[in-house]
Amino acid sequence: MTEQILEDVNPTRMDLLETRKKLALARKGYTLLEEKRDTLVEKLFGVITKRSTLKQTIDTGFHDAFFSLLQAQMLLGEQQVNDASQLTPPAGEIDLEPHNIMGVKIPKLNKQHLQHPTKPRYSFLETCASLDDAYKRFNDLLIQMVELAELEGIIKSLSVEIEKTKRRVNVLEHTLIPRLLATIKYIEMQLEEREREDFFRRKRIKALLEAKKSKYVH
Repeated sequence: MTEQILEDVNPTRMDLLETRKKLALARKGYTLLEEKRDTLVEKLFGVITKRSTLKQTIDTGFHDAFFSLLQAQMLLGEQQVNDASQLTPPAGEIDLEPHNIMGVKIPKLNKQHLQHPTKPRYSFLETCASLDDAYKRFNDLLIQMVELAELEGIIKSLSVEIEKTKRRVNVLEHTLIPRLLATIKYIEMQLEEREREDFFRRKRIKALLEAKKSKYVH
């Protein structure tokens, strides 16, 4: 298959120098993008591992929290548990702050404004220890769920950026760099051909001049 060369390129020494500069720049960009891709992949695997560990903790936490809630419903009745739940204050707000990893925008959730009261508002005399335990467990899970959402956002952002970087690396490796190399080869061949033609032209002119000179001498 014929190698493609860059468009609008003239077989001149100036274009040869410019194409060599573009090749050096493309190779440098390829190396930098490869390093960026590898670093992002490493960070992605680290976040995935952290996400998996946290998810297991949350799954266990939900199991224990719902078990405590079920015990409270069995002891107090669903209506009394529901009435106690109405006294739970609002969870508060989550602020989204800009964060950056190697030029990648990462969602950072600020949990400072989340309400995390240690004591429930309902009366301890009218409830039971199981409800207290469920209240504490669900409060802890709220913070963990926010952390999990943040990790999921980071995973999504890193995955998108890794895919973009991979496409750029592939374009450089399989399209641009081969075309630059083919262009350099084409220009060099054209220049060599011109040099050969010039050499034979000069040689022929010299031979003609010598023949003419010899004719006049004799």
